[in-house]
Amino acid sequence: MTTLSSPQMPPAHPFDDDKLHEECGIFGVVGVADAANFVALGLHALQHRGQEAGGIVTFDEDTGFNQARRMGLVRDNFTSQDVMKTLPGAIGIGHVRYSTAGNKGHTALRDVQPFFGEFAMGGAAIAHNGNITNALSLRRELIERGSIFQSSSDSECIIHLMARSMGRTIPDRMEEALRKVEGAFSVVAMTRSKLIGVRDPLGVRPLVLGQLGDGWVLSSETCALDIIGADFIREIEPGEMVVISDKGVESNFPFRRRKPRFCIFEHVYFSRPDSILNGRSVYETREAIGRELAKEAPVDADLVCPVPDSGTPAAIGYSLQSGIPYAMGIIRNQYMGRTFIEPSEQIRNMGVRLKLNVNRALVRGKRIILVDDSVVRGTTSQKIKQMVLDAGAAEVHFRIASPPTAWPCFYGVDTPEREKLLAAHMTEDEMRVHLGVDSLKFISLDGLYRAVGEAGGRNMQHPQYCDACFSGDYPVAPSDMIEQGFQTKTAAE
Repeated sequence: MTTLSSPQMPPAHPFDDDKLHEECGIFGVVGVADAANFVALGLHALQHRGQEAGGIVTFDEDTGFNQARRMGLVRDNFTSQDVMKTLPGAIGIGHVRYSTAGNKGHTALRDVQPFFGEFAMGGAAIAHNGNITNALSLRRELIERGSIFQSSSDSECIIHLMARSMGRTIPDRMEEALRKVEGAFSVVAMTRSKLIGVRDPLGVRPLVLGQLGDGWVLSSETCALDIIGADFIREIEPGEMVVISDKGVESNFPFRRRKPRFCIFEHVYFSRPDSILNGRSVYETREAIGRELAKEAPVDADLVCPVPDSGTPAAIGYSLQSGIPYAMGIIRNQYMGRTFIEPSEQIRNMGVRLKLNVNRALVRGKRIILVDDSVVRGTTSQKIKQMVLDAGAAEVHFRIASPPTAWPCFYGVDTPEREKLLAAHMTEDEMRVHLGVDSLKFISLDGLYRAVGEAGGRNMQHPQYCDACFSGDYPVAPSDMIEQGFQTKTAAE
């Protein structure tokens, strides 16, 4: 879900620009009283997937379709009875979002999902996780044919395509619309009585099915099922559409079958560690990544310390494999949210110290291995290294639980332009010098594949995952970006 027109603006906080952000989380429920309350709880569990804005749509026989869209966190907007009582009904869907890099921290309310449309056969609302890579060309064509857009989001294209479809039902129109869409999409939608879930043929973004008593749930991750006490049933398969009504769950596969390419970075960073992906515990996978990293890149040191919180499971795995003690050398301020005081220049200069602090007594005089999930621009890594040295560490060694991020993602992840990615123009040793650390090692792509359960590593001819941010191998050509001058790896070579 991308904002199509986004002027370059500074990040909201000085340390928020050096991590990749999943742009959306989606959730839906049908067949339960007070559906909005369950949607709000589900979105709260998915808050890590989007922290700038959220929205909920419900349907009630007496009041019709109802919606609430708000800026900020779920806990600040969807816990008040004044809001929740405006969202009656036994069916509802919701969405949490990040904006893209160019519009970070400047989300417009008009771009907040779910989006709603009124069709000849009734109303429908949709919430989308992913990115439509031909959205600009679709938008241009739709506007030329008379469509009037209300937002700058690529997701709105789906509503307009549905409006122009001749399908007799909402699911039929959604099928026709999504056949014209390129890129990655997991969609949760609703009519008056039906909950609909769809994944693109590659299955890049996650979507799971759960059951809550006599009701049904769709969610980006299993952790959101846990919070409402729903049972995990299965993952929605790549290319599958499910339509859930009082008749139960109906499944079909409207798209041409393709070999799945699930986003491997969901395992590394995006998903919550208590979720299950492809039948695997995310936490256990990240611990396995740390073990693999210790095998590939050993170093003589005194302590293994995570960069909290995303580096923690991998650091534990590295410690277990290497035999080097694990310690919390860096402490995270758990109360540091995105709505902290407006940063003055003095506070901006404090950088990551607002969020992280070094345990001085622990690291003083020690050779420290810092384990983090990724290096993007490298700005935060430099600051963390300096904090650890200032606290008296004798040596600092970085171990990174993903391969070098050298290519932007066009499938629903907020990624800087390629020239701003450190690995796009530096070797590993040049990055080590740039960061000023004693050693720097990334897990290999084959090592990452082994850690997620592919014993033979990456299949070069037929990769098992989408790993474009590491390899430059885009499973769907980013046609809009290519039209604007972006060179894929093949074109560059």
